Amino acid sequence: MKKVERINIIMRYINNRARFTISEIMQEFNISRSTAIRDIREVEAMGMPLVAEVGRDGGYFVMHNSVLPEVRFTNHEVKALFIAFMATRNQQLPYLKSRQSLAEKLLGLISENQQDELVLLNQILLFEGTNPHNPDLLDLSDLPHPMLETLIQTLLVDSYLLITVKEESYPIYLLHLYREKSAWLIEGFDLQEEKKKIIPVDHLTDVKPYPPKKRVSKKKILEKLSKQEEAINLVLELGPKAIAQFKKYHPLKVSISYTNPYQTTALLKTFIHVDQPEELSEITNWVLFLGEDITVREMPEEVLKGLQGRLWGLTND
Repeated sequence: MKKVERINIIMRYINNRARFTISEIMQEFNISRSTAIRDIREVEAMGMPLVAEVGRDGGYFVMHNSVLPEVRFTNHEVKALFIAFMATRNQQLPYLKSRQSLAEKLLGLISENQQDELVLLNQILLFEGTNPHNPDLLDLSDLPHPMLETLIQTLLVDSYLLITVKEESYPIYLLHLYREKSAWLIEGFDLQEEKKKIIPVDHLTDVKPYPPKKRVSKKKILEKLSKQEEAINLVLELGPKAIAQFKKYHPLKVSISYTNPYQTTALLKTFIHVDQPEELSEITNWVLFLGEDITVREMPEEVLKGLQGRLWGLTND
């Protein structure tokens, strides 16, 4: 018997009894104790409200001998869920297999007319990142790096992590996990070097909680970070065209503040590490991407030289 079939049968078995024990599940389905416990946990995760009884002869009973109320979706809600799935295809998001099972359950709940409408939507709607040659809702081609889900499960329990990159391990306090330019990145405070670091998730080979005895308190970490805040060295005024470009793409750490109620002008303030060639090159490309609708209030000399060099090269070409 397949696992999915066994879980469904166990669910019906449990729901028809006022009380049951793990031993009864083991005998009824000829499974081990560990398998029975895992199956019961899966039944709980699917929405059956089980209550455990403590004691030598303890077991479980179902609250009110019923599962949780069914969730019903309107026609518009079904389309909203479906389009949300479509919009996040090929984005290397975590829990993709769970998204697949959600989609299958959703399709199994709706009428044939609704299914036909979703098929039509799948044919006519294309989002950025969608493969037009294989725009399948249940496509598993966009699986993220296998460490991503492990990392998320670990950090939900603890933000103090011991991460391994290749063969080197070091402790960090995780500040953010974010996605930029099709790559998942960790922003964390290195507990040994006592400074902020950006680590690509693709580079991880292992991740686990960091032992409590060696930790620095969150309060001390935030105090050290506040002392290390960099001074602003790039200030730009943006017009409406530059704001439109900014909305298309901007580095995660960069934000703008609008300077009029119509949001047609804005001010951009940030810090550039001019001693880091990668960041210097990226910011130079990005300022050129913003276009001509900007006014420079303050800019590092290194960025200015980079822009002049690029523009000179373009005019010579």
